[in-house]
Amino acid sequence: MWELNRQPLELGARSSNRLSHRAGRGAPEVVTVEEMMPHIQHLKGAHSKNLFLKDKKKKGYWLVTVLYDRQINLNDAKQLGAGSGNLRFADETAMLEKLKVGQGCATPSTRFCDDGDVKFVPDSAVLQGGYEKVYFHPMSSAATMGLSPEDFLTFVKKTEHDPIILNFDKNNSLG
Repeated sequence: MWELNRQPLELGARSSNRLSHRAGRGAPEVVTVEEMMPHIQHLKGAHSKNLFLKDKKKKGYWLVTVLYDRQINLNDAKQLGAGSGNLRFADETAMLEKLKVGQGCATPSTRFCDDGDVKFVPDSAVLQGGYEKVYFHPMSSAATMGLSPEDFLTFVKKTEHDPIILNFDKNNSLG
């Protein structure tokens, strides 16, 4: 069931785990966190959800990673530098263009595909909440990958995308 994912290891991560959502071939694609959790709830760590957002005028894009059970309010997003704070979910066409993945597959792994016009914003609770592992999709929603928070940051920085780490509890604009 577990298999090594080489990509993070090649970028300096000490270890990673990858779990197919179902043993064998044909693992189900999951589009929502609710669909994913039955497959991974036994794993201890920070389970994430990833939101691909755009501002109303389509001038900026953000990939926001938060704990899977965080409630999100897009009406007040000034802390992301979105000017008026008028954010909405980006459509699948924008996901395919900017992240090279479709609906349900927004993930920090897409940092390799982005040309630098998508800001990556992880919630500090994911990285600094005392979790042993951070779990997210490895470019496919048929699997989940786990890295230590330190290795996760190393992985992201090696893609030449500095994350904008925000404390969503403190700022409470998106949470």
